[in-house]
Formats: sequence, C-alpha cells, structure tokens
Amino acid sequence: MQNILIIEDEETVSKVLKAYLERAGYKVYCTTKGLEGIELFNKIDFKLVILDLMLPDIDGEEVCRTLRGFSDVYIFMLTAKVSLSDRIEGLNIGADEYLPKPFSPRELTARVNALFRRLVSENDSILSFDGGKLKIDKEKRIVKVNEEVVNLTPNEFDILYALIAGKGNVLTREQLINKVFGIDFDGLDRTIDVHIKNIRKKIEEDSRNPKYILTVTKLGYKFGGE
Repeated sequence: MQNILIIEDEETVSKVLKAYLERAGYKVYCTTKGLEGIELFNKIDFKLVILDLMLPDIDGEEVCRTLRGFSDVYIFMLTAKVSLSDRIEGLNIGADEYLPKPFSPRELTARVNALFRRLVSENDSILSFDGGKLKIDKEKRIVKVNEEVVNLTPNEFDILYALIAGKGNVLTREQLINKVFGIDFDGLDRTIDVHIKNIRKKIEEDSRNPKYILTVTKLGYKFGGE
C-alpha cells in the first residue's frame, strides 16, 4: 500500500480526496498546514505529496522547495492560481503535476493511479539492497552505491548480476564462467577471483569484510545483500 500525503487547508477538499484515494487502495494522511506536512513527511515514507499552494502558515511553494531540498518524492500541486506563469513557476520549483481548482477527484485519482503504474513499471528493472545503498538497474546496466554511479566493466556487471539472480545459492567458478563467458571460455577459473576482487573494491564498504559478495570456502561465491 502506497502512502500519500495531502497538504490542503480546505478540510472538505481533503476529506473528499482522502475518500477517493483510500477507495483506490492508498493509505492517505492529511494536514492543513505546511510545516506540519514537512514534519509528517520526515516521519513516514511517502511516495506522493498532494500540495495546495494557499496554506495558513507558509505557502505551498516554500513547502515544495523544502521537500525538493532532500527528496525526489512526486508532488502534485493544487491551486486556484490558473495563469500560465503560475503553472510554469510551480513546475520550475519542483512540482511534477499542476492541477488548477476546481478539479475532479475522479480525474486526480486517475492521475495518481497512472503515476503509480508508471513507477511500478520503472522499478521492475531496479534491484535495491541494504535499504537502497546498493542499486542495480538491470536494463540500463547501471550500478549505484549510496546513489553514486559505480563504473563496472561489462564482465564485472554480468558476474554481479549472475550472483544476484542466483541469490541464496552458491555459484561455483565454473558456473559463473559459463553464465558470463560461455562454455567455450578458454581461460583459468581463477579469472573469476580477479573480477570478484575488483567488484568488491567498487561496491563494498570494506572489501576485506564484504557483505554483498561472499566467499563460500571450497565452493564458490554467493550474494549476501538484503
């Protein structure tokens, strides 16, 4: 169940949106003030913020800027400001969508559903471990450690992905060679050890005490990330 935060000073609007979104299967939290919204955001893992611009304490633009300072959460802005310049400003400060009032709760719910379908599709290709410290995009062949791209060679990436795909199982050097280099490989099985050493240097905090690529004595290697 995805968490959604609504920051909207009109409680009647919040109640209607909350009812529609909860009927669609989301967990919805509501607040009428910007500062309370920021505080709540810091406590709960929200995937979407529905943000009104006219708030009683600080304006929605300031809330948006604050959230964008430390999060890439999706933000839908709701506002009575309908001019083109207002919409451009909203998008420029970090909003993902800009919906002028009055709006249809059914349309907003449909937009939310479309967003999460897209996110699920995008995330299908991304594997995440250790609370997101290690991420592998198997389609783009990108590896990130603490959100920093790590440059693996094609063979290193294939070895890492083979271990991840066989998570929970020990893969021998011969099995890794067959998966990465093919059965016609005419080299030493210790080649795998060299690649493993290089991968560890790039993705492990401590390559001498690895937590992702584990050695199983006399057998081979396995992936240990959670």
